[in-house]
Amino acid sequence: MPAYHAPLRDFDFVLNELFNVQQTLKTLPGYEDMDSETLASYLEAAATFCENELQPLNRLGDEQGCQFDPTDHSVTTPEGFAAAYRQYCELGFPALDCDPQYGGLGMPKILAFPAMEMLCSSNVAWSMYPGLSHGAYAAIHAHGTAEQKNHYLPKLVDGSYTGTMCLTEPHCGTDLGLLKTKAEPNGDGSFAITGTKIFISAGEHDMADNIVHLVLARLPDAPKDVKGISLFIVPKYHDDGSRNEVFCGSLEHKMGIRANATAVLNFEGARGYLLGEPNKGLSCMFTMMNAARLGCGMQGLGLGEASYQGALAYAKERLQMRALNGAKAPDKAADPIIVHPDVRRMLLSQKAYTEAGRALTTFLALQLDIEEKHPDAEARKTAADLVALLTPVAKAFMTDNGFAGTNMGMQVLGGHGYIREWGMEQLVRDCRIAQIYEGTNGIQALDLLARKVLADQGQKLRQFSSLIQQFCKEAQARAELAEFVGPLTQLMKDVGEVSVKIGMAAMQDKDEVGAAATDYLRLIGHLTYAWLWARMAAVSLDHEDDFHKGKIATARFYFAKLLPETQGLLAQLKNGAKPLMKDADLALL
Repeated sequence: MPAYHAPLRDFDFVLNELFNVQQTLKTLPGYEDMDSETLASYLEAAATFCENELQPLNRLGDEQGCQFDPTDHSVTTPEGFAAAYRQYCELGFPALDCDPQYGGLGMPKILAFPAMEMLCSSNVAWSMYPGLSHGAYAAIHAHGTAEQKNHYLPKLVDGSYTGTMCLTEPHCGTDLGLLKTKAEPNGDGSFAITGTKIFISAGEHDMADNIVHLVLARLPDAPKDVKGISLFIVPKYHDDGSRNEVFCGSLEHKMGIRANATAVLNFEGARGYLLGEPNKGLSCMFTMMNAARLGCGMQGLGLGEASYQGALAYAKERLQMRALNGAKAPDKAADPIIVHPDVRRMLLSQKAYTEAGRALTTFLALQLDIEEKHPDAEARKTAADLVALLTPVAKAFMTDNGFAGTNMGMQVLGGHGYIREWGMEQLVRDCRIAQIYEGTNGIQALDLLARKVLADQGQKLRQFSSLIQQFCKEAQARAELAEFVGPLTQLMKDVGEVSVKIGMAAMQDKDEVGAAATDYLRLIGHLTYAWLWARMAAVSLDHEDDFHKGKIATARFYFAKLLPETQGLLAQLKNGAKPLMKDADLALL
């Protein structure tokens, strides 16, 4: 299994050099005294836990998986998982960015996000247990009554309760308007929940005292489709310790994340409690879903980082053939494969996508902190708009790149990459699901183009573009940045033009949006990464050490070898829907 070392130096660069988060935190009530030493100490503690406790369990968890006992509907997690979770709770990590009113530590998101990345890199299947719990915390915190908050949040914050989100049913996934689970009033303010939910991550396990399921269901006489869905809190155990009528029916047999209990849950008149308003459940659940989508992006990022570390270490040691321009290690039987251009292409692609993804998640974390804490309403709205625009990009672009990166990491190892004990193939399998769940990447692309760009006539996109324009304007005075600013400026212009073209075409044919969405999201992803790499290069040009020189070299690689993908994307977007729809009818008979 490849060793994992938390990229603390890069976290420091992104937090303190690229975004200078201290300057922003000083403007946010409650974070004014948050200094870099405090942030660093928490990140170091998270790194120690992930490197020494979680990562050694990763392969074991994949091999053992979770065990289901149909006699009592119980699930046993792999050896060491429950003990690691207890240690995680003792260290206070579930409480990191939670409300102090409910026992939280009140730390900013710009600390919680790097910690989440490290969890994903070291053991993504394990990370999903506390990750889903945090989503349940967020939904109850945002939409619960005072009684619900006081009852559930302290337990979710201290980790004694975990949480789930129960949306999918056997006949409906993305189209939740088809949902059939029923919620019948019991007459005492509670509801009897009946139905079956599938693909429920962390749906049953032995790691916590209780599991709080957040369940979408329909009230009697509720409107049809998504307008008639409500959200309910359904605990596994009642307050008196008796079992609620919700049971695990089976566990899915999966390609990856085998150590996470992906359960079929049967609700057999289980007692539940309405969360939020009747028939407004989907909007409440989106609080959890948006957090989960950022978490999926973090999975792509974290697994990409783990794969890059394993591939880089192997490439420096593995001897095969000689460099094309002559021996680089003449004292050895062959040269290390890192001298070969194609191996470097794969490693640099991994590095470029991973480090840009880290910058993006930090930027989004900072916007979330601003949205929550900033005293100025306009600043909060701007931050919220940026998060709304870039959340589908973070989910889809980062997981696509993460899967591509883990594939490249396996390829660097050649035949050994295909062999289980090297650990690289597990990273590929674990990463693949991130492109599918929490809304497939195709759904994310539709969300970006239809809802976040076209629905408001490009307002959110213009806000984001203004940040890029501001950087380009400031950077024009530095001739050494021209190699980055020129392509970035042109791409921003191209994005504006193609966005208008798609919007005009969609007025005549709605299929134009669906046909363009995936390519469009990838185009916006590259625009975002190009902006971030240009910024990272600008910061690094002021330094002469190897770390910063490496940043500049990676930025040049990104602009030279990865950004040109946008030219193909623009060409595909300009060709419209006709080759997919009208022209392809016979092809798909």
